[in-house]
Formats: sequence, structure tokens, C-alpha cells
Amino acid sequence: MARFGSWGRVAASVCLVGVGFAPLVGCEGEIDGPPPAVRELPPLRPAPAQLRRLTQEQFTGLVRDLFGDDVVVPSSLEPDVRVDGLEQVGAHLATVSPRGVDQYQSAAQEIARQAIAPERRGRWLACEPAGVVDDACVERSLRVLGRRAWRRPLSDAELAGLVAIANHSARTLGDFHEGIAFALSALIQSPHFLYRVEVGAEGPDGVRRHTDWELAERLSFFFWNRAPDDALLDAAGRGELTNEVTYPQHVERLLADRRTREGVRAFFSDMLVLDDLDHLEKDSTVFEHFTADVGPAAREETLRVIEHLVFDLDADYRDLMTTRTTFLDRKLASIYGVPAPAREGFGRYDFPEGSSRQGILGHVAILAANSHASSTSPTLRGIFIRKVLLCGSIPPPPVGVDTSIPDPQPGAVTLRQRVARHLEDTSCAGCHALMDPLGLGLENFDALGRWREEESGMPIDASGEVNGVPFVDATELAQTIAASPDYTHCLSRTAYRYATGHKEEPGEAVVLQSVDEHFARDGYRVLSLLRAIALSDGFRRVSPPSAQVPMTSTEVSP
Repeated sequence: MARFGSWGRVAASVCLVGVGFAPLVGCEGEIDGPPPAVRELPPLRPAPAQLRRLTQEQFTGLVRDLFGDDVVVPSSLEPDVRVDGLEQVGAHLATVSPRGVDQYQSAAQEIARQAIAPERRGRWLACEPAGVVDDACVERSLRVLGRRAWRRPLSDAELAGLVAIANHSARTLGDFHEGIAFALSALIQSPHFLYRVEVGAEGPDGVRRHTDWELAERLSFFFWNRAPDDALLDAAGRGELTNEVTYPQHVERLLADRRTREGVRAFFSDMLVLDDLDHLEKDSTVFEHFTADVGPAAREETLRVIEHLVFDLDADYRDLMTTRTTFLDRKLASIYGVPAPAREGFGRYDFPEGSSRQGILGHVAILAANSHASSTSPTLRGIFIRKVLLCGSIPPPPVGVDTSIPDPQPGAVTLRQRVARHLEDTSCAGCHALMDPLGLGLENFDALGRWREEESGMPIDASGEVNGVPFVDATELAQTIAASPDYTHCLSRTAYRYATGHKEEPGEAVVLQSVDEHFARDGYRVLSLLRAIALSDGFRRVSPPSAQVPMTSTEVSP
């Protein structure tokens, strides 16, 4: 019980209630005990079918899977959209603007130009052409490449359309490779490339499920954040992903593949909004040694810690809040005031027992990203904890309310004293009571993440409370969050959103409850959570589209 600090002291006498559609309710037990009892829920009602646009990272990964890691993918593409905390959820709402159409067209043409370079042709071209026009070579090459690009076999009509484009262009330009480049461009800018079509099909039992081809890309993008490999596509072609006996075997293969490391990094990057660190900025007059490489280094620290806990240790997810192991380069070591563990790159560093820096709440990635350019922000940090780590909701501020923090004045020189105004103002208190007491627990870390004991000559008070459970400093804050049932439930809820591409619906409560139970029973291990989601009916079943879904029979025309 001591492992999780103050929450463990009250867990024996307080009912612990989770959040969302599948409450975790239990009494008279330690947090490390068996999973709490749950209420009976109605049968699954799957979410409607949807299309998901590839994120920029997925687009780039797919292109490089097809043509090689040395292909330069233009970065000026339609931006990703974050909805309900995740870009993977925003992907099903993301459209392509007229400007975006032009960007994808330009990108496809540039990628095709690189793909036909002599040093790259052998990676995807299945034969040597017999002349300027060679129907058999074009068809053979595009049949194989098209299945990988569109994550399903091309229909005869689709393949014929692409072959016609290649041949017409080759005759016009007098060059086989220049001609097939136009077919590659059409392949890449097609909606079948840009979108993940997950509409399902109704089976003989009247239940609508995702097809083998849909499950292949659904699994691979969930576990690897990459398109299916040939082995998974072959399995889909044999009908093994809709088979209850063979499907779990493929789930285990993907989980054991090293690419799952990259997939887990992608999931936590999305969840923790780590990609924004590429644009981290700080006031150079306050932080003289801040450089543009701090943000990317901070992201890498956090991802390496996650990867270490999930894969190297297969550890309890709650340890992410309390671990003293991290991975630092020289820049981060100087911010933390510790010896650099490696002369070049990153090395492992273990903070000693008693250190005030532990878990991801002690990382620059979290502290600096949720601060202002020159000062900390208990509100931003509190929002991160409340919404990202605990899946709580915070209402928007009333229209016209003044959200600025008063300037220092006699009797109110520390940030804690100044933000107290939020808790006194009735128009602000309701929301800020959910945020500020959490964020103030990190006030010993400045806006860059450096440790400090004082602010404006006054000792820093870092005490607060999490859902009524008090803490005295950042160490107890981390322990209290780790002990909260909302923390583990939030991860399972967020992972389910990430896997399915939508915010969970009331009809999926029974699936979330089952996933939570598996997660708890297996010691809150992340890989076990991913497995439970992939094997769930919520991942494999679907309702009919709520509106007409296009592209199910689109053909490519020259």
C-alpha cells in the first residue's frame, strides 16, 4: 500500500469509482487487490462504420514501406486533426480541402519521380520491361504494389485503369519508367491509399464484422502504426483474420514483432501530445541556454522510458508515474543538474531514492510543454493531468471571463497566491478547482523543468489534492495519481479510442468493462491491454455506416 502513497491509506474505507461508460466500483480493498466488481451492462452495440484518413506519419511510413526509407516525403500535406484528445480519432473526421488535394497530388508526383530512379526500381518493379509499352510487366508490378498500397487486392477494373494510365503516358513520353510513374502517382493520390476503409460486411449470422482486409490494416496500424506486411495480407487473403482460431495467432505475431515498439511510441506520442515538442519555445532572456533541440530530446526521453517499461521490463503501467529510471543526453542532463550518462546520444540514468524527480511528471517533455514561454502554468499542467492522465472533463470558460493571472503584488508574489484568485472568483472556481490544485503540485519545477526551492524569495508550497486525496509535493502527487483507478481506466479508454478511431459510445460499455478487467487481472501491463482490445468484439464488429460511405467501388480511369 505504501507504494502508492496517500491514496492507499484511504482505499480500505472509500469506494473507488472510475470514469466513463464502464465504472470500476469496489470497496474495502487495497488498490493492488483483485479487480473491483462491475455492474451488469447491456450487450454490445458497435459504433457505426467509418473511414479514417492516414495521418502524416502513416502516409510517410506507407510510402517508405513501398519504395524505401531514403524516399523524401513532402511535409506540406493536409494537417492532422486532434479530436477527443487524439489525432487517431480526428482521422475519421478529417477531410481533404481543395488545397490538400493539390498537396497530395504534388506529393504523389514527387514520390513517383523518386520511385522510378534506377537505384529504387528494383524494390518494387517486378520485371524488366520488354519495351516502351509492356502490359504484362506493368500489370504484374502494379498488382503486387497495389495490394500493399491499398491494403487489399485491386479489382480487375482498378488494375486495368492503372495499366491504361501507364501505357498512355509511356507512349506519349517514349519511356516505360516515365509512363509507369503516372500510374504510381494515381495509386498514391487515390482515396484508397489516403483512407482506411473500415465499413465491414454482414455475415450469415446477421452480424456485421470487419472483413479480413479491414482487420489486417486495423491490426497493423494499431500495433505498428504502419500498413500490413505481406504475411498479414496473405493471412487476410486466406480468410484467417475472421477465423476465431487463427485470428489470435496473428495478434500474437504482431505483438511479438519489433515494429510494435514503434507502434507503442506512436500511441503514447499521440496520447501525451509529444509531437508538439518539435515546436517548443522558451523566452531566451529567461532561459539563456534553451536551444531548439531541447523539445525533440525531451520527447525522446519520455518515449525511451515508456519503451523500457513496456518492453524491457513488461512493467505495471502505474510505474510510469513513479519510476526513477530515465534516459538522458547531455542537454537534458544539464537541465536536470545531473552527470550526463553518455558522451554522445542517450544513456540510462537512475535518480537516487529520495530524489524529487520521478516518473513522467518530472520530465521536461511534460513540464516545459505545459508551461508558458517564461513562467509555469498550474492551469496548463493541471489540465494535462486531469484530461490526459485521468480522462476527466473540464467545461470551457464562460464567455468573456478574464482568464489572465494578476501581476505580483504585496501579499501575492508567488504563483500559488496569484492563482488563488481563480478559486475565489465564482465564475472561475468551478473549473479551476479541477485543474490548479493538481498543477500546483509541480510548482517546484520551473517553465523549462528545472528544480527550484523558492519563487520570488518565498518557499514553494507544492501541496494539493487529487479527487479529495491530499498530497504534499510532486512525489506524493505522482504516487497518488498512480494509485487512482481513474489513471489505469483512462489508459484503457484512450487505447480503445486510438485502436477504433472514435470516442467510445454508450453501446460499447460492455467492451470497455471487459478490457478494464483484463488490464487489471494482468497487472496493468500495456501489451496485455493492447491484446485485450484487439481480441475484443468492439475492435472486430461494426454497425452499418450512419451515412453513405464512398469509395467502395471506385475505379481508376485514365
